Amino acid sequence: MDTTPSALLPTLGQLQRKLAQDFQRLYRERLDHTPGKITCQILDEKLLFVIEDSVTKPEQLLLDEGQAELAEQVRGDLAAALRPQIVEMVESTLERQVVDVLTDATLTTGRTSVVIILSEPPEARPAAKNT
Repeated sequence: MDTTPSALLPTLGQLQRKLAQDFQRLYRERLDHTPGKITCQILDEKLLFVIEDSVTKPEQLLLDEGQAELAEQVRGDLAAALRPQIVEMVESTLERQVVDVLTDATLTTGRTSVVIILSEPPEARPAAKNT
């Protein structure tokens, strides 16, 4: 059995699954909201999340009452409030420093995107190849 350090590293797929699960847990615990599908991709030093059904009940209430501008402000405030926890989650999982976090949401479609720039690509082993 190969016991070299690279054999002990997780694959990119494993890291992406863990981050997506942790992101969903963060939404549930901090916002009392369970989003739909969360897609996570690691591309070199960039980490990308797309969160489906990300609109919380208070945001939806504001939208239903015709207060889209206030709902957008609430969304921005929530993103800012979650930022430190997102940074901590990513840094502890990937063992890389977060350089920047960019977020955007489209409340009418219920999607949120988060782009995270890392100090360098995370270490991961190649996925097993089907032969």
